[in-house]
Amino acid sequence: MIEHIQNKTILVTGGAGFIGSNLCEFLLKKNIKVVCLDNFSTGKRKNIEPFLQEKHFKLIEGDIRNLDDCNKACKNVDYVLHQAALGSVPRSIKDPITTNDVNVSGFLNMLVAARDAQVSRFVYAASSSTYGDHEALPKVEEVIGNPLSPYAITKYVNELYADIFKKTYGLDTIGLRYFNVFGKRQDPDGAYAAVIPLFVKQFINHESPIINGDGSYSRDFTYIDNVVQMNLLAITTNNNAALNTVYNVAYGDRTTLLELTTLLKEHLSNFDDSIKNVEIKHRENRVGDIPHSLASVDKAKKLLNYNPKFNINDGIKEAVKWYWNNLQ
Repeated sequence: MIEHIQNKTILVTGGAGFIGSNLCEFLLKKNIKVVCLDNFSTGKRKNIEPFLQEKHFKLIEGDIRNLDDCNKACKNVDYVLHQAALGSVPRSIKDPITTNDVNVSGFLNMLVAARDAQVSRFVYAASSSTYGDHEALPKVEEVIGNPLSPYAITKYVNELYADIFKKTYGLDTIGLRYFNVFGKRQDPDGAYAAVIPLFVKQFINHESPIINGDGSYSRDFTYIDNVVQMNLLAITTNNNAALNTVYNVAYGDRTTLLELTTLLKEHLSNFDDSIKNVEIKHRENRVGDIPHSLASVDKAKKLLNYNPKFNINDGIKEAVKWYWNNLQ
């Protein structure tokens, strides 16, 4: 599938972020031209520093809320991997206006810029939060509930806009509903740090991780390499039936938060045996959190030949190794 994009240029928005920088790294290793657009509000310069000397890498410091920046980034680009967004349900509850500005207005700017630049395909980060209050498991793409947070609303609106841009302007799109992605370069710091890097950092520092609720809530934790695979499949597929729809991006298994802490302890104790004795603490459940999340990946397997390589155990093993080497 790499040969389809060997002489193409790919724009990665949010390319200095966790997922974006992993996409940039993979593409550059395959000698594919990469343009990175980032305003460094949540992305980190250190994530892309190794790429700055690469002849196939171009950095544009800009904001998707600025249409001129989007137009500049899309110029002479063949494909867009749109990762730029303000994540986090709690952040959206605290500041819904900024979340909407970035995730909806910024998204629309990128669609317009991609349309005007005649980009071949627009692949974007959607979200499992779109399933909202729909309780059935596993989650299948065609059945969603009502959103439970401003963030979830913005990500659903992205899907609606993408659909309209195909119908109205002929822009091919694919939405990737990410389920709890984790792995190298995911930021453990800040008020809205994801649970895995946060817990890893706390364990390394011999601090007690705090679980919201009794630990029975579960998630379909998805290692970053599975996500990179899906993005690649989305821009290289020549199956027309696979275009202009959305896919779950997950492993297709769920892990409770208590099981997660057990796994983290097990792998981190290979580096520091005393981590086995770190206590787990609990507090009340968080507003906007869904109890359980589990994806069906049948659609992705059928239409895109998706074959996730990393289950939770294998992914945690790789992630822990990276954090141990980079958080010391």
